[in-house]
This record gives sequence, structure tokens and C-alpha cells, in this order.
Amino acid sequence: MIRRVLASLAVLAAVFMTSTKSRAVEIQEVVSPGGVIAWLVEDNTVPLISVEFEFGGGGAEDPEGKAGLSYFVAGLLNEGAGDLDAQAYQTQLDDRAIRLYFDAGADTLSGSMQTLSENAEDAFDLLGLALREPRFDTDAVERVREQIFAIQRRESEQPRRIAAKHWLKNSFGEHPYGNSRKGTTETIAAIKRDDMQQVVDQRFALDNVLIGVVGDIDAETLGLLLDAAFADLPEEADRRPIRSTSISKETDITIVSKDVPQSTVVFGTKGLRRSDPDWYTAIVMNYVLGGGGFSSRLMEEVRRKRGLAYGVSTYLAPRDRAGLYMGSVATQNARVGESIAVIRDEIARLANDGISEEELTDAKTYLTGSYPLRFGTSDAIAGQLVGIQRYGLGMNFIDRRNDYINAVTLEQVNRVARRLLQTEEFYWVIVGQPEGLPEDLTQSLAN
Repeated sequence: MIRRVLASLAVLAAVFMTSTKSRAVEIQEVVSPGGVIAWLVEDNTVPLISVEFEFGGGGAEDPEGKAGLSYFVAGLLNEGAGDLDAQAYQTQLDDRAIRLYFDAGADTLSGSMQTLSENAEDAFDLLGLALREPRFDTDAVERVREQIFAIQRRESEQPRRIAAKHWLKNSFGEHPYGNSRKGTTETIAAIKRDDMQQVVDQRFALDNVLIGVVGDIDAETLGLLLDAAFADLPEEADRRPIRSTSISKETDITIVSKDVPQSTVVFGTKGLRRSDPDWYTAIVMNYVLGGGGFSSRLMEEVRRKRGLAYGVSTYLAPRDRAGLYMGSVATQNARVGESIAVIRDEIARLANDGISEEELTDAKTYLTGSYPLRFGTSDAIAGQLVGIQRYGLGMNFIDRRNDYINAVTLEQVNRVARRLLQTEEFYWVIVGQPEGLPEDLTQSLAN
């Protein structure tokens, strides 16, 4: 029975995805009787409702010595609440084909829920129970703790994860952004039930939550259901203050020695926060350099012309208190030095010479034409609603976004390239046995 219902839910989601591609997204702001605010896109094509929400404060606000606490809490919020232990709570979800997940990033603790509209009341009730009265039972806590340990062991053997971990730690030092969101074996082992409850007490509040809802529900009905899930939360959060920061480096390249035939390279420099006036210009610039897949300069030079790697990419990675501009490549150990040299040359060429009018036009065409693909599913649309609220972009942002891209000029792109693409500011972490590294870059071995 459960499998049939879940299969039906998947089919309905696919139908919703197809139907939304041809229609404009009309957003309503819903204020519940209890004062809970959410953004709603109503669509009655299929009897499906998607809810995305996030609370401010993620792993960066974990207490000292308790890195991974937010991630730990996220893993436990659907493991029992109120009078329902973990098995009973999961049974309630499964019997009604309700999907409820939680996750934690550096700056947020978020949740995602999908339900058939006929089960919406039960779904919001179960969500509210998880937010107000998570049990954190000992058996569930220890089971999830062991799951996190297993994830840590697995990721400790994955070169891409290893490189990213070292890059963040060495770039941010003692700032919380330098910690892994999943913590370490020692920090996860040190976390107690009281620590978990403190996250709930301090962050789960009405002034600290953003909600996006999409699907087969009207504003009046949603208002009542929002109260069932959120209205009994405290009015104000009591979050840990985190200072703004920027990356710094003590060396140009860090090598993490690993006996593998291929090295993995993660590189990055100072980027932009989402609120930066140059944000849209940087999106266009990044498309040309390394964000445009096979259309990017880096893919052209690294893969197509020289066959150095299967793929290479760059991307903007904004955080609430810092901006990052990141990239990665994986290649044979013997060709690491050549790959880095080519990437550095392309970075310098774009910074010094800028891009062409043709590249600008191509970037705009792709970035504007592909934007509707972000709204292909109900949960994707709900996630967009949350993101738009988070950055204060305004309810008409979806209609205006492509105008921002189209307004970018060649002069602006070239100015932002000079601002961001200073090769001496990039920091490289290599996992493997790299050969032929550029002699002008200082190197260190990871401890």
C-alpha cells in the first residue's frame, strides 16, 4: 500500500513539473490568523502540496567544540516527536505518504515537506509536532550519531570532500565557516541532548523562519495549516552572533598526500555576497570563465584543446557573512601542474583582457533562457520562494530577474573580472600525488 501511494506521489510530481513550465508563477503572501507569514503559489493541477522552510542559523552558530550540532539536530527532527517515538512517527508519515526531511547548512537549518492535499492537515500537524516537541530519545540519538560517524568515515576517503574540508579550514581558520557542517568524530561524540534542545529553543521562532508553499491549496486553508505547524513557536529567536569574515591564506597550495592515480583540486578566492551590487554581473562573468559547461573558457582550454580533465568548473558561493568564488578540477597526477597553469592563465586572461561582445551575448542568452528550468517542480518553486524572501528580492523578482541579467554591460563584466580574478589571491588544495606544480606558488603539506 505504502509503495503504491509513494509511486502515485511521484507521478503527480512529474505531472506538476510538466504543467508549471508553461505558466507564470503568481505569488501570494499569506498571513495566518496567528501571524505566520508564507508565500504561496497555488496550483490545482494535481492534488500535491510542497512546503519548503528555513530557520536562520546553521552550522556556523554551533557552539565551540560542538561543530555538527545543527546537522545532528536536522537528522533527528523526524525521529520522534510529542507522544510518538521514532517508529510511530515514521509510520504516521509513511501511512499518509508524507515526505518530511530536514538539513543544515552553514547559515540555515531547513526543512522540506511534500504531501497529497487530502493529507495536508495531518502533514502540517506532524510538522508542527517535530518543531515544537522533538523527542531526542536516546536510542534515536545514538542511532543517528552512528550514521553521522559512518558518513564521516566514508567522506574521509573521498578526495573532493577532503579537498573542500581543507580549503575551508585553511581559508577561514578559527571562524565557524572553517568547520565542517557535519563536525568531526570528536565534536559529534561530545554533543548531548541538552545541546540539541538548545538549538530548538533558540532558533525555532516566528521571526526567524521563511516559508514557501506550492500546490493544491488556497490561501485561507493554508493560513489555518500554518498555525497548526508554526504559530505556537516563540515570537523571537535568540541566535548566536557571528562576525563577518573573509578568506585568508598562509600558502598558495596545500597538498594532501593520497595514493591515488588522479589528483583532485579545489581552488577559490574571495567572492561576493548575494547582496553585492555586482552579483548579476559576476554571474555573467562566471558563465564565461567556468560556469557555462562546455561553453566556458576553462572547459575549452582544459578539456577540449588539451584533454587534461573530463571537467572543470567555477561557481559563486555566497554565505551570509562571507563571499566565495570556487572551482574544481580532477586530473592525472602527472598533469596537475599543467592543469593549474592553464587555469591560472585563463583566469589572468579574463581579468586582463575581459570578454567579448559575443561571449556576453551568449552568456545572457543562456542565463535568461535557462532560468525557467529552476521552476520545474513544486518543491523547486517553493525553494525559490524561500530564497527570494531570504535575500529580500521582492515578490516580483521572478519577473524582473532576467532584466537584471540583460542589463549587464561589457564594461561591468570586465570591471568585475578585474575585481575578483586576481590569480595571486587564489588558494589551491590538492588531494593526490601531484606533479609539475608551478614553481612560483608556495606549497605546504597538510598535517
